[in-house]
Amino acid sequence: MKRYLFLAHRWLGIVLGVFVLLWIISGAVMLYVGYPKLTSGEHLARLAPLAGDCCVAPGVALAAAGARPVSRLRLTSAGGSPRYLVDYGEGPLVAVDARSGRRIERIGPGEALASARQFAGGAAVRLVDLIEEDAWTRNHALARERPLYRVQSADAEGRLLYVSSHTGLVVRDASTRERAWNYLGAWLHWLYPLRELLPKAAWAVALVHGALLAGLMVLLGLLIGLLRWRFAGRYRNGSRSPYPSGAGRLHHVGGLLGGGVLLVWLVSGLLSMEPWGLFVSRSTIDVEALHGTLRPQVLGDNLPGALRQLRRAGIEPVELQWRMLGGEAYLTGIDARGETRILSAAGGPPLARLDQAVLERSIRRAWPAQRPQFDWLAREDFHYYARSEPSLYSDLPRRLPVLRVRFDDPAATWLHIDPYSGAVLEQLDERRRAVRWLFKLLHSWDWPPLLRHAGLRDGLLLALSAGVLLIAATGVILGWRRLRRRSRQRAVAAKTSGTGARLPAR
Repeated sequence: MKRYLFLAHRWLGIVLGVFVLLWIISGAVMLYVGYPKLTSGEHLARLAPLAGDCCVAPGVALAAAGARPVSRLRLTSAGGSPRYLVDYGEGPLVAVDARSGRRIERIGPGEALASARQFAGGAAVRLVDLIEEDAWTRNHALARERPLYRVQSADAEGRLLYVSSHTGLVVRDASTRERAWNYLGAWLHWLYPLRELLPKAAWAVALVHGALLAGLMVLLGLLIGLLRWRFAGRYRNGSRSPYPSGAGRLHHVGGLLGGGVLLVWLVSGLLSMEPWGLFVSRSTIDVEALHGTLRPQVLGDNLPGALRQLRRAGIEPVELQWRMLGGEAYLTGIDARGETRILSAAGGPPLARLDQAVLERSIRRAWPAQRPQFDWLAREDFHYYARSEPSLYSDLPRRLPVLRVRFDDPAATWLHIDPYSGAVLEQLDERRRAVRWLFKLLHSWDWPPLLRHAGLRDGLLLALSAGVLLIAATGVILGWRRLRRRSRQRAVAAKTSGTGARLPAR
């Protein structure tokens, strides 16, 4: 039995050792340089203030977009031109020219270049091509924007800009620095080279099962390490390890000390792919019940007046958003720094945030059969917290206070609702909260005390990465030596066999 354990560990290591080595190196890089993304702060900072006479009324934009039920409406700008974006809840957004009130049927290359030029601060831009996806646009966040115009900017950071073919907005940027480091970071960590060769489904299977086999390799290594460690007595070399020195001893002792950490990282990384439907939400709470459908007659037609009110409230709006809440329409104004004020279509002064009683009443009205529990969070906790810029989750809005609504449905659903806009920020049932434990905690070490001390967290992660890197590197060395030894043995055997064929019989 021991022999088979050794053989399985050895050959899994020979096949997967280099992949594990690359996962460790790329994971350390991702601590400091994340996968490219366009944050809301980057987007807002490049928008000009909305002029009082800039646009047709929002009801005109809804009428031009079509007759389907609309969940949200947004007024922003692209290429210096104001633009309504109509959100039907699924599928691409529909763009409406806010000056003429006409639906924009197609975003052409010229418009994409104008949008990119504005984003790049007037720097020269060059259209590269129109793509579905490339190395820097693979995640699902851009699904509604595809295909994308890819534009090269001549700004100081050498950004690649990606412009939505549906809205004309820049939806992603990737600087030269980000792209260079990501080839050693996320691009390598997520085995995106395989995505160049395999369909997405096959790549996901390869990634999941590769991590699963790597985890088995480490588990077998831990078992073998314990079997070979002499807890009582010593080997002839005077050590409790059969390896007196060199790569063998480092691999054995290092594996016993750090193999558990490597195993946890591999398994939690595997679970981040959410394989086999393990973390598919079972919640029966439909968040659209809170917002309902925007209707032209409730939006109001005095857009200049609303902009004046928002300016008097202390912000210079660069973007407006409309949504329903409890049967009433609300307008949120956002400035270039991300500061917001909210206006009710029913009238009244701009508010910094919605009144607590109004928000709770709207929630009870949306789900009359439920008995929601309301928790107003004044500070971050285990399930609601901000992340630093390199994280994939760094752009999630994390303002405080925030309302956490707990339902008693079978999936034990939670909602996080932003009182500054009335938007549902997150829907978490028990399965989605399990991801918080099994991936975000175990893989990324998103533990509040450590997140509050970023230097300590990074130091611990780098120290552990160095330890498991030693395990992986010595494993690769041992595997290489084994392959070379087998190669030499085969060569000697072939030579001996050939020589023997010419010897006279005795």
